[in-house]
Amino acid sequence: MKIIILGAGQVGTSVAANLVSEANDITVVDTDARRLRELADRFDLRTLQGHGAQPDVLLRAGGEDAEMIIAVTNSDETNMVACQVAYTLFHTPTKIARVRAQGFLDHHQALFGGDAFHVDVTISPEQLVTDYTLRLIQTPGALQVTDFANGRVRLVAVRAYYGGSLVGQELRALYDHMPHVEARVAAIYRQDRAIQPEGDTVIEADDEVFFVAAPKHIRSVMGELRRLDKPYKRLIFAGGGNIGTRLARVTEHDYRVKVIESNLERCKQIAESLERTIVLHGDAADEELLLEENIEDTDVFCAVTDDDEANILSAMLAKRLGARKAMALINRAAYVDLVQSGPIDVAISPQQATIGTLLKHVRRGDVVMVHSLRRGAAEAIEAIAHGDQSSSKVVGRAIEAINLPKGASIGAIVRGDQVLIAHRDTIIESEDHVILFLQDRLRVAEVEKLFQVGVTFF
Repeated sequence: MKIIILGAGQVGTSVAANLVSEANDITVVDTDARRLRELADRFDLRTLQGHGAQPDVLLRAGGEDAEMIIAVTNSDETNMVACQVAYTLFHTPTKIARVRAQGFLDHHQALFGGDAFHVDVTISPEQLVTDYTLRLIQTPGALQVTDFANGRVRLVAVRAYYGGSLVGQELRALYDHMPHVEARVAAIYRQDRAIQPEGDTVIEADDEVFFVAAPKHIRSVMGELRRLDKPYKRLIFAGGGNIGTRLARVTEHDYRVKVIESNLERCKQIAESLERTIVLHGDAADEELLLEENIEDTDVFCAVTDDDEANILSAMLAKRLGARKAMALINRAAYVDLVQSGPIDVAISPQQATIGTLLKHVRRGDVVMVHSLRRGAAEAIEAIAHGDQSSSKVVGRAIEAINLPKGASIGAIVRGDQVLIAHRDTIIESEDHVILFLQDRLRVAEVEKLFQVGVTFF
C-alpha cells in the first residue's frame, strides 16, 4: 500500500516503523530535516521536507496515487487541512488525522465527514492512553487489557505468581478448576521467550500469560494465576496535562483521586474543571509531598507528564515509598524495556496504544480491530470471516483444520451477541468475528491471506 505520513515526531516515527516492515511504500513528510535524515538512515522509506498541508508538497510526496494519508503532525489544524487537500485534489481513499484538542473532538460529527472536513478517521493519542490506563485501573494486577467486539471479549496479560492455584500445573487443569468459566490461554512468555500453550503446558511463576475471556470472567481467571489484588480505591496522577485531567475526570466519581501539577495556573484551571478531585500544586518527585499525601496508602500512582525522565523518577520514588502500583507514561521505546524490568509495574506507551488504531486500516482482509502487544512484537487481531467453504480458507472449517501460521492462535469467536471461546472442534461461520493472537507480528500477512475472499481488498 502506498502511504504518506505527515509528521516525523514520536507518533509518525512509530507508525512508519510499524508499516515499513510490512512491504508498504512509505513517504514521510516533515519540516525538520534532521528528523527526516534520522528516519531515512533507520528505515527503507522516502522522506520529503515541507509543510504537509500544502498542495505542492503533497503532490511531490505522491498524493496522486497514494492510497492513504496519515496526518500526525503536532498541529490539529495542519492535519485536518492536509486531509481536506488530499480529498479535494487527489481523492485519497483513506484519510487519517491526529486530533488532540477536546474542542474539535466535542464536535466530531459536525466537523468530520459530510460537507465539512473530509477526515475518515480521527485519532487522539491522549484519549487512547486514557482509555488504556483506565482499563488497567479497573483490572487490578493486569499488565495489559485490550477489548474486542465492543467490549464483549477481553485479552488480558498477567504475571503468574506463587499463590495462583494454576501455577505449577498443566493448563488443562484450568477447565477442571473452573468448569463453568469459558477462557482460553492465548500465549505464554517465559523470560521473553514465547511458548505455544498446549493442554500439557505447565504454568511457571513469573510467566507472562495472555488469556481471552468475557469481562465477567476476568477476575476468576486471574485468581488462578496469582493472588487477586483488591480493587483500587486511592489514585494519584502526576501531571495535570490533557491525559492527567482526562483520567481524573473519568475516575473521580468512583475513586479517591488526587492530581499533582507543578504549574500553578494549570492547577487553578483543572481544579475548576473537576468536581471531586483534589488538585495539589507541587513536584511529583518531592518525597516530602508524597509522604504528606499518604503515598503508602495509595493504590495506584500514575505519572503522566510530558517528560519521560520525570515520570520514571516520580513513579520509582512512589513505589519505594509504598504505593501498591506504580505506572509511568513513557514515549521513548528504549526506556520502556528498561522500566518494565525495574520497580515500575506498568510502562504505558502512547505509541503502542495508538498504533493499533492505525493498523486496522492498513490490514488486508476485513480487520476491525488491532492491538499492539509486548512493545510491538506481538499483535491481537479481530477479523471478520466472509464467504463460504469454497471461497474462504476459514469459513466452514474447524479451528484444528485451519492452517494458522506458527505462533498464531484463535482465542475466541463472536457470533452475533454470542461469545464462543475457541476449541479445536469449533467451526467458523460466515460473518463470525475471530479474535487471533500472533506471537510474531511479522507473520500477520499470512493471517491476512486466510481472511481474504478471492481478490477482495478491504
